[in-house]
Amino acid sequence: MSTATAKPTSVTEVKMASNPDVKALIGAELASLIAIRHDLHAHPELNYQEKRTSELVQRELSKLAPSGLMFKTGLAKGTGVLAYLPPTEKAGEGKPSIGLRADMDALPISENTGKKYTSTTPGVMHACGHDGHVTMLLGAARVLSKLPHRSRGVHFVFQPAEESGAGGKAMCDDGVLDGKVLGPKIERMYGLHGWPTSPLNVVGSRPGPLLAATDDVIVTITGEQSHAAYPHFSKDSILCVAQCLISLQQLVARNSSPFDNIVCSMTMIKGGTANNIIPREAQFQGTIRTLTSETRSLAKKRFFEIVNGVAAAHDCKANIDWHEGYPVTFNDPALTERWFETAKRTVGEKRVQLVPEPTMGGEDFSYYAQKVPAVFFTLGLQRPGDDKPVTLHQPEFDFNDDAIATGVEMFVALATEG
Repeated sequence: MSTATAKPTSVTEVKMASNPDVKALIGAELASLIAIRHDLHAHPELNYQEKRTSELVQRELSKLAPSGLMFKTGLAKGTGVLAYLPPTEKAGEGKPSIGLRADMDALPISENTGKKYTSTTPGVMHACGHDGHVTMLLGAARVLSKLPHRSRGVHFVFQPAEESGAGGKAMCDDGVLDGKVLGPKIERMYGLHGWPTSPLNVVGSRPGPLLAATDDVIVTITGEQSHAAYPHFSKDSILCVAQCLISLQQLVARNSSPFDNIVCSMTMIKGGTANNIIPREAQFQGTIRTLTSETRSLAKKRFFEIVNGVAAAHDCKANIDWHEGYPVTFNDPALTERWFETAKRTVGEKRVQLVPEPTMGGEDFSYYAQKVPAVFFTLGLQRPGDDKPVTLHQPEFDFNDDAIATGVEMFVALATEG
């Protein structure tokens, strides 16, 4: 057997041969990154209020200026940050870049983790793991800045207001993708989300829809008030609301295919002032979740028809306040196939899974995916032996620090795939 050193035969192998060991670079940064994550967790901020978080991101990015990294602040109503790390190789100059995204905002939830770094802001906590997302993107920026060979430029998108604030749309509207803010255009985008019910350090994705479109609705039914003892003088708004709630279930049961995913959840009811008064007005609210534009349009059309029809049958009037939410988070099929190849090469085939079906949760990463080919993927947080993991948006949730290294490694691999 020959003892000669084999020459690299692929672009990936060339990069691996010419760049320092990424795992070692991540290992050297890990303790510092965990400290950053704990600091972010202790100081959560709601959407479009992420001033301290943004300042921390800027402070960390400033340390990387010697590598050529630059950044622009004040985006997306003030707290968004866009950073750009140029390529080290002349062949990559002027080429579109690869974009990596992290969301920064927290939730209006009172924390119940008991951690030493628990939230110091009453009623606000990082219950969705965005503290982990920011930390991993900062880690990726650190590691990438240390690589002597980068064939493509990399954009780091630190975005506010994912939790119902459409910060992703605000970043897109400000021009972060099209080269108007900093650096060249972004050619493709990647984002991740910590997933508490997926095994620790297992990454997953799927082509096509991964998360649902999220539309919210508030319906006010107006009838005629009367004494409860004389219902024949009323136009009963309460009865009308009750019938609307029942009739709307035909959206799922009769208006869409059994093979098409749709959720119609009406979750709030308001009405009445006393037990002996039939009120003039009653209100209900909820959300509609769909996975295709066709089903989304159908759901809206039928919602209006059903509610207005039921209201008319009860001699009432309906005012429907429809709030169009996030689009479907759609993974570009060709880029997703490429993502799987990169993931298997990076973390090993056993730690990469095909997500079998979409989730009906929503994500404003979808706005980036509407404009450029994009892939959103999950990063497993579930500790071995934990059969009932705390899930997202629960007061006991805390991002798993043991997943940070894998998240950073995936971001670095995707940014250097060529």
